[in-house]
Amino acid sequence: MSRPVRCAVVTVSDTRTVESDRSGQIIQTLLIESGHQVGDYRIVPDEPDRIGPLCQTLAQGPKVDCIILTGGTGIAPRDTTYDAIAALLEKTLPGFGEIFRQLSFQEIGSRAIASRAVAGVYQSTLIFSLPGSSNAVTLAMKALILPELPHLVSQMQG
Repeated sequence: MSRPVRCAVVTVSDTRTVESDRSGQIIQTLLIESGHQVGDYRIVPDEPDRIGPLCQTLAQGPKVDCIILTGGTGIAPRDTTYDAIAALLEKTLPGFGEIFRQLSFQEIGSRAIASRAVAGVYQSTLIFSLPGSSNAVTLAMKALILPELPHLVSQMQG
């Protein structure tokens, strides 16, 4: 790895607190153990008018190369993370969602089709949006995000 990637972790939830946010804690721990930096951590309600602007603010700051969100990627009425993030992305990484759902299928079966995990780029900031499940977060981080994070960030920055 050429340099640590500066990351922000955002948990999208109406009910989780810092103490109960297992998925957000897993993301932070795995990033730090891999030599990356967590410069910002937030819990935000599952409201598109809060999720989108927060990601815009984080992306415009000098401290963040990557934003990793967890929660709100299903199809329940309150699951709005995908919609907020998809509206922001200037470039998408369709392979992330495709491979994530394939790997999830191997673990949870056909329920994987309900995941709207997505990734892409907004204003030279890499964004990953993951389900809220701790198992899903661990899978995405270990199998897809951590192995490619430095490479993707370097590609983005030219």
